[in-house]
Amino acid sequence: MGKNQHVTHHPSGGWQVKGAGNKKATVRTATQSEAISIAKGIAKNQHSEVLIHGRNGQIRAKDSYGNDPFPPRG
Repeated sequence: MGKNQHVTHHPSGGWQVKGAGNKKATVRTATQSEAISIAKGIAKNQHSEVLIHGRNGQIRAKDSYGNDPFPPRG
């Protein structure tokens, strides 16, 4: 399982995708939707999670692309 991907607001403007524990951003984009799309691609490839943060830094959404401990029933 790879590193979880965090979509956060970049201090200089725009949005960034950072792997959990990384000091530098993997990619920086102009819009949050671009960053989310890139983060989802990385997470699918690494079987990890995407954590989407709002401008205030709080997590507002999560998507799991790995071994989900609570998969949906259906």
